[in-house]
Amino acid sequence: MSLPKSTDAWVTKGTTGLDNLVLESGRPLPAVEDHDVMVKFHGASLNYRDISILTGSYPFYRKDDVVAASDGAGEVVAVGSKVTLFKKGDKVATLFNQGHQSGSISLASVATGLGGAIDGALRGHGVFPEHGLVAMPSNLNYIEGSTLTVAGLTAWNALYGLTPVKAGDYVLTQGTGGVSLFAVQFAKAAGAKVIATTSSAAKVEILKKLGADHVINYKETPNWGEKAKELTPGGVGVKHVIEVGGPGTMAQSLKAVQFDGIISIIGFVATPTKEQPQFLDALANVCTVRGLLVGSKDMFEDMNRAIVANNIKPVIDSKVFSFKEAREAIQYMADGKHVGKVCIKIE
Repeated sequence: MSLPKSTDAWVTKGTTGLDNLVLESGRPLPAVEDHDVMVKFHGASLNYRDISILTGSYPFYRKDDVVAASDGAGEVVAVGSKVTLFKKGDKVATLFNQGHQSGSISLASVATGLGGAIDGALRGHGVFPEHGLVAMPSNLNYIEGSTLTVAGLTAWNALYGLTPVKAGDYVLTQGTGGVSLFAVQFAKAAGAKVIATTSSAAKVEILKKLGADHVINYKETPNWGEKAKELTPGGVGVKHVIEVGGPGTMAQSLKAVQFDGIISIIGFVATPTKEQPQFLDALANVCTVRGLLVGSKDMFEDMNRAIVANNIKPVIDSKVFSFKEAREAIQYMADGKHVGKVCIKIE
């Protein structure tokens, strides 16, 4: 069977709104060179990043006319003559920053982000260098595997990238988005205690089912940072904060963190508040405030081993969209109707 020379793809065509996500038929595919792998995608998932790219608020390098979405999983349908890591039929997931193989991220690696700097996963087929793919965990299907690229790996990096979470540590998560729910699962697998925040009674039950030890409704308890600290033994605070709100939640995160704890800033989804912390607040708390951008291939492979060993299953929203419904899917996420990952089935 001959390999496809083109594919249908959802492409970014501007930064003025979600309507800039455009379906393009017959987008050319490059030839499979010696070190390349062709993937037939079966699943993709969306991130808040995809919204920010389309609306012009993404703070990192991007360019126009790029296939959208970084997160995809599929089947290897062809390999180049010098490929050693994969064979035809293997199940693989995409690596977010194709150049971030190990160690600390570099400025050059940031320019290799799928769906922003280079063509992403929201398409029927794609050609990638073998180092830009990772073997999927054997316990996951394609839709589940498509959630790992950003949300899973970001949560893993937050908990293991600087000072690894340990049994007995307290971890604070925010909300029920993909990163936060992965963080709950990874922290519990390590034997840590989890304090989670959310906005509704229905979501409280979801978090408790995943293993959260305490859940705080932040609408009922606006000063949830102090409440989280009170819930820790001796009121010392939490070791890790998974900070997804940014300017809208950072002040409360600083109230929750323990002496010499770590706040990992991975998002900016909350509305900014009047109460904005200063740099010296990190000194006053003697804590590390760390920005991170997903993680390396080495981290991805470590995470996948943990997912298999603990049979961790990603939390996927009950509504899975078809490929042709990609724009509806991103609107659904923008409207905040989801719990966990918003996924797209590609057939």
